[in-house]
Amino acid sequence: MPSYDYRCDRNGRVVEVKHSMNVKLRTWGEICSHAEIDPGDTPKDAPVQRLITGGQVVRSSALKNPEPPCASGPCCGGGMCEMN
Repeated sequence: MPSYDYRCDRNGRVVEVKHSMNVKLRTWGEICSHAEIDPGDTPKDAPVQRLITGGQVVRSSALKNPEPPCASGPCCGGGMCEMN
């Protein structure tokens, strides 16, 4: 399930909340309910904004370098890149 960052206009707090893409959270009370946090002194009807964030899901296979290690491939001049 993806996570999203929301900022409360009234108190300036940023909270990370996990929910499906179909859910639209618009108030501080909704954020607190989903994040299971106490709303504190901020009114539950205070507006929130979803912040633009990216790259939160990275597959482990994307982190593997498919290129050969240094000095073993045609792009490296026998270890001249000092990576061996």
